[in-house]
Amino acid sequence: MVIKVYISGISGNKEVKKRQQRVVMILESKNIEYEAIDIAEPGKEAEKEFMQQNSKAKDSKYALPPQIFNEEEYCGDYEEFDLANELDELEKFLKVPAGSIQANDTSKSSFTNGNVTSSREQSTEKDTVERHTISSLSEDRISAENHEETEEDDETTERKSPVNHSESKDTADVEAEEEEMATDKEKSTAEEATNHTADNSDESEEEEEEEDE
Repeated sequence: MVIKVYISGISGNKEVKKRQQRVVMILESKNIEYEAIDIAEPGKEAEKEFMQQNSKAKDSKYALPPQIFNEEEYCGDYEEFDLANELDELEKFLKVPAGSIQANDTSKSSFTNGNVTSSREQSTEKDTVERHTISSLSEDRISAENHEETEEDDETTERKSPVNHSESKDTADVEAEEEEMATDKEKSTAEEATNHTADNSDESEEEEEEEDE
């Protein structure tokens, strides 16, 4: 018994490629031996003709890959394969003896701590973990950026501080000069007053001498 999957390795149809990959993935996950036949390869004209003649076309003139056979017996297309997988009827679909497929289908369900977890639940949990991881990375990145901004602000403040210190020093020098000028002015005023007093004293003495004469 050999399960044959007819595929096209050069198909430009993304949906066809996606379906081919899923069929192969499910067969491998269940340890089902199969043979992939690429009808697009040179020298596979007879296989291509066999697939088209023995498959059931639905939406096109010829049946599109993937098409599944058990030896020469037609099993069905992708949609029928996927439905049988969802209903746990792959053995019936593939026309193989009951119990010949191992129940380790990780694409459908798996046991986690004794509970059955469906592939949809696993996907949801994975998405949640990924979103949490992305969120954590974003928070770390924002924190790092804020830290860098703080460091830049500190550096800017440090660069400005010498300027302010210099300005303060200049202001202190100006004030000291003003005080010195004021002191000099006061001294000059005091000297003028002293000289004026001395002059007045001389004039008084001269007047007294004239009166005595």
